[in-house]
Amino acid sequence: MANMTLTKTPMPEQDPNVRNHNFQEVALGYTAEMAMEEAKRCLQCKKPKCVEGCPVNIHIPEFIAKVAEGDFQAAYEIVTSTNALPALSGRVCPQESQCESKCVRGVKGEPVAIGRLERFVADWYRENVNAMPEKPESNGIKVAVVGSGPAGLTCAAELAKKGYEVTIFEALHRAGGVLVYGIPEFRLPKAIVANEVRKLQAMGVTVMTDMVIGKVLSIDELFDEMGFKAVFVGSGAGLPMFMHIPGEALRGVYSANEYLTRVNLMKAYEEASDTPIIVSKAVAIVGGGNVAMDAARCAKRLGAETVYIVYRRGEAEMPARLEEQHHAKEEGIIFKTLTNPTEILGDEDGRVKGMTCIQMELGEPDASGRRRPIPVEGSEFTLDVDTVIMSLGTSPNPLIRSTTPGLEVNRKGCLVVNEDHMTTRDQVYAGGDAVTGAATVILAMGAGKEAAAAIDRAMQAK
Repeated sequence: MANMTLTKTPMPEQDPNVRNHNFQEVALGYTAEMAMEEAKRCLQCKKPKCVEGCPVNIHIPEFIAKVAEGDFQAAYEIVTSTNALPALSGRVCPQESQCESKCVRGVKGEPVAIGRLERFVADWYRENVNAMPEKPESNGIKVAVVGSGPAGLTCAAELAKKGYEVTIFEALHRAGGVLVYGIPEFRLPKAIVANEVRKLQAMGVTVMTDMVIGKVLSIDELFDEMGFKAVFVGSGAGLPMFMHIPGEALRGVYSANEYLTRVNLMKAYEEASDTPIIVSKAVAIVGGGNVAMDAARCAKRLGAETVYIVYRRGEAEMPARLEEQHHAKEEGIIFKTLTNPTEILGDEDGRVKGMTCIQMELGEPDASGRRRPIPVEGSEFTLDVDTVIMSLGTSPNPLIRSTTPGLEVNRKGCLVVNEDHMTTRDQVYAGGDAVTGAATVILAMGAGKEAAAAIDRAMQAK
């Protein structure tokens, strides 16, 4: 019998005043009973629009029907027939603007909690079965994947299923890309990412870390000396942007990328860690996206008494997920919207001692469609902070394009690709943030999946 409750089954969570002192996962996950109850809210539409909203086209009604029946293994098999990384996308995908935004239950209430159910299914399988996949029979064709983030992992998984001999080249010392260096443990536990990497290795994928393509090896060397027949570039967008205001070179100013990498990948929050990080009393994070929320929440957990989100537009214009904003506020993060920094102030030792800001008001929409922020004359004030974290977005690192003749980029430094995700170099494909600039995990996964299909078509045509 259908569950016609207008609201989602609530997600159990750690208490805000407890979790803002630890790095354990905030959302605790559904129980089996909760998952089945929520799954019964699905109306099993004959023409499910939710699937249209999913970048990897998960068979959503079908897997939810199996959850409602209590057949969680069948649900997992349905999800993974189109999505290689459900435990990841179930946690960090912005379902509210994709699949769930199309759900008809959202017309007169809240949509079905598709993301929470996807996470439940993936977690149930890992905790109760976690069988490693078998290695498919090799077709003898070697494909290189540059980067082990969501685009690279997805592309590698799709190709490995078809028997390709895939090698992933990861620049850092651990596989996972932004999933391990960018997303905090309290949103995405690293053990879950590691488990997905082990599944790839069981399928025959080779993972090589500390391999900076463009430095250790070039794209040309992958083809000419190592015998790869195609290369997929999923190297992400890890080059941080700054405001270029006075004081950005002071000690205590971080890019969000550096700050999160120190915390997440190098575990600066652990007492035994040898990764240095400033222990702050008051922190300002400049920006309003998901990365800004992550940095703010990490700073709070590292012991900062006061943490500000400083954003030049209003709260309604913030690009961060509403859930992330909600969690940040619950944890005591202070939102200073319609505020823009003009200078970072330093003491005699060259350390941050404050940040001068100016209040803003919103004018007419700019090219992005959002109302343009305009400074309010005479509204300057100073925030008393000892750490500033710039979270203004990222762009692709120029290393690969500068060492690979024939690769074209657009004015933002992103690789140019055709409808098959192939770059302007023959058999060099690309997807994810290296092509789009900083975007979502699920969009990168979709690009990796589509690129794998294109690579397969090209190889089969030879």
